[in-house]
Amino acid sequence: MKKTLLATAIIGALGASAAAQAATVYDQDGTKLDVYGRIAMGIAGGGAEYNDDKEKIDNSAEFVDVYSRLGLRMSQEVNSDLTAFGRVEWRFKGDERYTESGFTEVRQSYLGLQSKQYGTVQAGNFDSFYNQFVSLPFDWEIDRGLEFAGHTKQSRGDSIGYYTPNLEGWTAFLQLKYYSERGRLENVPGGADGVRDDGNVVAAQGGVRYEQGPITVGLGFVDDVVRGGGNGEIMGGLIGSYQINDQLTARLGYEGRENSSTRGGGYDTFGLGGTYTTGPWAFAADIYNVDNDGDDDSRTAWALGSYYKVSSNFDVFLELNQRDQQSIDVTIGGGDGVRVDRADGDDIYYLTGARYHF
Repeated sequence: MKKTLLATAIIGALGASAAAQAATVYDQDGTKLDVYGRIAMGIAGGGAEYNDDKEKIDNSAEFVDVYSRLGLRMSQEVNSDLTAFGRVEWRFKGDERYTESGFTEVRQSYLGLQSKQYGTVQAGNFDSFYNQFVSLPFDWEIDRGLEFAGHTKQSRGDSIGYYTPNLEGWTAFLQLKYYSERGRLENVPGGADGVRDDGNVVAAQGGVRYEQGPITVGLGFVDDVVRGGGNGEIMGGLIGSYQINDQLTARLGYEGRENSSTRGGGYDTFGLGGTYTTGPWAFAADIYNVDNDGDDDSRTAWALGSYYKVSSNFDVFLELNQRDQQSIDVTIGGGDGVRVDRADGDDIYYLTGARYHF
């Protein structure tokens, strides 16, 4: 197809209502191009009452963009077994006029080769494989609430990864992220904390996932290097889900990281949750116990979400999150009656809005 015709097809797809959440603008002789995205807006409020310096902040309601995006998926069949593919995705602000540029972020941009027999290899800027194969059962929130490692964990740029085809339910994965010092001055401290790790650094992550019938279980690790926001220790997780019936799914997981002797940052997190669907409705709930090394005590966090599908392309939602649940201490004594003491904590964070998918 000529470039002018292809561009016309893309513009036409963006300007029309799509019947599904992706529009195929070209599919011929093994070459395919899909356009997809969403426009999402909502109202958010609550959350933290104080900043890092313990100063009071305004956490009142605000009209917000909810991660609107536009993306392209490309693929071409090399032969009956091998397919070359690429993907690029941008984020933009959908709630207000933005004049600095058309997009605010290149969220994903990668290419690769997929073999039905030997597996898939890809390189570039993509979601953490640990998130895709291990912590994904808990990663249902549109915004806040996930306490396990998310899609940016030691990933998103300068990465290469490989995962096997499904082998009787088993899939193994390995990803390497490269942190380079090329072009930096020697013997000059750097980094957000003023401490430089000499030499180039490779952060590895890997593991296995098992999927069979209603059961999904993922076991993985991440070399949580300091350069990528970690503490230099290995992080590991064992997370799974069980589909009880067509409507109800339960999930359970553990994730932890040792405390570093120089940088701290150790933790143990246990999560329990479930999802229930009925007709156009979906409801999800998770609760976590997070034990941070070095803190006086652990914290309890929870997340709730409800979603209603108005049509195949349009849905509305409400999410609630409490990152540190306030404790309740009930004391009964003498003439004092009943006293309830609530520890200081953040307000409940809420987000409600609507999304149109194409």
